[in-house]
Amino acid sequence: MSVAPPIPAITPDDRTPVRPRIASRLVSLDAFRGLTIIGMLIVNNPGDSTAAFAELRHSPWHGWTIADLIFPFFLFVVGITTHLSLDGRRHRGDDDAAIRRQIRRRGALIFVVGLLLNWFPFYQYGAIAGHEHATFFDHVVGRVVELRILGVLQRIGIAYIAAALLSRNASNRRIVVTAAALLVGYWMAMTLLPVPGEGGAIGLRLIDDPARTLSAWVDRTTLDWSRWGMGNHLWQDSRVFDPEGLLSTIPSIATTLIGVLAGRWIGASRSLGDRLNGLFAAGALLTMMGLAWGVVFPINKNLWTSSYVLFTAGVACTTLATIAWLVDVRKSRWWTEPFVAFGMNPIAAYVGSELSAVLFDSTIKFSVDGRLQSVHALAYEGLASWLPPGIASLGYSLLFVGLWWCILRALQRRQIVLKI
Repeated sequence: MSVAPPIPAITPDDRTPVRPRIASRLVSLDAFRGLTIIGMLIVNNPGDSTAAFAELRHSPWHGWTIADLIFPFFLFVVGITTHLSLDGRRHRGDDDAAIRRQIRRRGALIFVVGLLLNWFPFYQYGAIAGHEHATFFDHVVGRVVELRILGVLQRIGIAYIAAALLSRNASNRRIVVTAAALLVGYWMAMTLLPVPGEGGAIGLRLIDDPARTLSAWVDRTTLDWSRWGMGNHLWQDSRVFDPEGLLSTIPSIATTLIGVLAGRWIGASRSLGDRLNGLFAAGALLTMMGLAWGVVFPINKNLWTSSYVLFTAGVACTTLATIAWLVDVRKSRWWTEPFVAFGMNPIAAYVGSELSAVLFDSTIKFSVDGRLQSVHALAYEGLASWLPPGIASLGYSLLFVGLWWCILRALQRRQIVLKI
């Protein structure tokens, strides 16, 4: 994944097909990516998760909210920038071996950065089980024992490597067939295969129970090492499944491949009108297909179901087409500046915001009225003292976004972009 890849310009002339130039940035794509990042910051940093508006919280299991669109949108953009980045490297004359090395290196670095984020601040606060008088070393080891191995950036790294290698020299038809095979294969595995330890029951009968799906069984088998005294490395909020688990990462590759196809369409030698109309039509079709598939294989972010892939990719296509129409046809760019600041520097925005969230939530504390309170708690309580809980929760999120906009705007002015 390239944080700031060369992006082909879309000509504003709707009448003449022009071969896109690998020269200038596409503002509409930066705005779309920035919108996604801002959404991620709002969803991940509520003032109070229990008071946050329902649409800004992830669906508990089946179904979807606005929050459930954020991560697939990001993977969709990864697919677009993957195509544009690889196309740019081929234009520069890089051979296949160099491109493959670059793909593996970037994917591995993204994975490692995600792992380090999960590990930060490298110290386990609070009591350590089995250590009544825990030492500093015990707290460091305790953090490793509880370290979540998978996560958002880890999934992005895996999906990026797989999608980039699968699409590198593939035709559009081959990419469509590959994505379809991943989605149909995942559907069949999750619904028709018997889940081990469940008395021979097939997955379809257990899909309503988060702890009993085939995906959950794979997660526990591969990531729960407590039976060997080495800790449980699953998502701490569940301990029985991981929303970014191994099996559910397979369909996320299809999300990225659809983004690759979108990137190819955006960079095609067609008129602007044809490209936007095609992107919007494809989005509408994918959305309807996802909703229809959801009748038998429910839309579910935690499982990253095949219906969820089609539905969210469809909404991503129509959203990007709408933004491109506003920016490149209607020439309405006044509103894009806040989003572009995030879209041009997504790695800095995501990694920096995750680190600062940990610092604000559990590391930096002040003594107030005889008790230690975090920056997060103090800020939210200040807002909640005069605002309704839901508004106060959103207010904290917006303050957090505002802080990072100031940081990213300063980086943008200095042309500093964090790349992997």
